[in-house]
Amino acid sequence: MPEKLILASTSRYRAALLAKLGLPFEQSAPEVDETPLVNESAEQLVLRLAIAKAQAVAATRDHGLVIGSDQVCECDGIILGKPGNLDGALAQLKRAQGKSVIFYTGLCVINARTQARHAMVEPFTVHFRSLSDEALLRYLNAEQPFDCAGSFKSEGMGITLFKALEGRDPNALIGLPLIALVALLERHGIALP
Repeated sequence: MPEKLILASTSRYRAALLAKLGLPFEQSAPEVDETPLVNESAEQLVLRLAIAKAQAVAATRDHGLVIGSDQVCECDGIILGKPGNLDGALAQLKRAQGKSVIFYTGLCVINARTQARHAMVEPFTVHFRSLSDEALLRYLNAEQPFDCAGSFKSEGMGITLFKALEGRDPNALIGLPLIALVALLERHGIALP
């Protein structure tokens, strides 16, 4: 492989997804302020943060391909991030009931040596079922997805919250769209499989 891979994230979810590609990589925590800018759309936010995370880690390296990613969801025009606790998660899931929610995942790959950069945003739509507060609380108490944008883990019991999924890569819901990542890595000279 021509370049070492560095995941600009401490997320265990993103690391597990990247590991599926069978390439060795290391993780590095980016120091980035994730506060949305005034009038910034969900797509603009995740693209800016994915680039910022990759740049923050690339600035500390003299070589390697740095992968940055960020995710938020949008419901009724409101950007929802990680809920942080039970009350925040319940509020997010109650807002999503019976609605279609768009998840945006920003992705960026930067070559730390050359500063060549490729970035994009992967959308994915989740169509939620209408469930009672009791059902939502059962789910939240079982999985405790308080560190997940949208308050669910689609790879686990979160699938029970949905009536349909719409998008090209279900990995995007977990935080790292692998189909898009493979394309970006190929642009940097890494051929998969």
